[in-house]
Amino acid sequence: MFYAIAKNKIDLRGYRFEHRLEDIQTLNERAVRGELHISAISIHAYAYVADKYALLSCGASMGDGYGPIVVGKHQTPNAEHRTSNSEADAREFLRDRIIAVPGRMTSAFLTLQLFLKRSFKHIVVPFDQIFDAIKEGRADAGLIIHEGQLTYARSGLQKIVDLGEWWKCETSLPLPLGGNVVRKDIPRNVRHDLLKIIRQSIDYGLAHRDEAVEHSMPYARDMNTELTGKFIGMYVNGYTRNYGEVGRAAIRKFLGEAQGAGHIGHRFEIEFVE
Repeated sequence: MFYAIAKNKIDLRGYRFEHRLEDIQTLNERAVRGELHISAISIHAYAYVADKYALLSCGASMGDGYGPIVVGKHQTPNAEHRTSNSEADAREFLRDRIIAVPGRMTSAFLTLQLFLKRSFKHIVVPFDQIFDAIKEGRADAGLIIHEGQLTYARSGLQKIVDLGEWWKCETSLPLPLGGNVVRKDIPRNVRHDLLKIIRQSIDYGLAHRDEAVEHSMPYARDMNTELTGKFIGMYVNGYTRNYGEVGRAAIRKFLGEAQGAGHIGHRFEIEFVE
């Protein structure tokens, strides 16, 4: 998404960008404190920063029929042959088990709460250490985000449930996982400039895909170019360029369901920079 900005491939309109690469849970926590002018955050976390930030209408990471995966050392019954009871099987399998999660403010965590329809036992582990937590016996299962969605089998783990697939079946909508926010105290005309720059950067990356993938390779953990390109294709797509009506509806549905279930206990307004 940010290749063109980082390498000055587009007109930055006189603005200077300082890039800070941090995991999503850290960025969520920094957004709660209002520390960064622009940040990637979890859509779940937006409920807790909506007083300080507006959502840019580009930069989304949405899983359209796929998303975070719960994995373990063993499959649930019927995992190989999906049946009408497979969701119930997964819920029963995970009952009272300890699940390693990458952060309580991640969208993956909230989606798992919605799927299980209850609170659950968990430990918070850096996203890139969840496989180890399962193998070492500290957790019975793990909630996988990022490239682990493509590499879990290589680590000898089995899929229990794909939460993006479940959400699509439940709502017919993509699962909104991440987005870009901009601080509301930034003047409105500057916010619109930033939106245009980031959208142009996304467009450039999509139009020069091989270059952009190569730029991302130093940050690709345990993936070759082909697998990195596949992962990027999952989450940098049409919704990334513009949420559109479907993307905005997905965010409202996701956070609305969480409020209705009591997982978000306060009111907030969703604001988009269009």
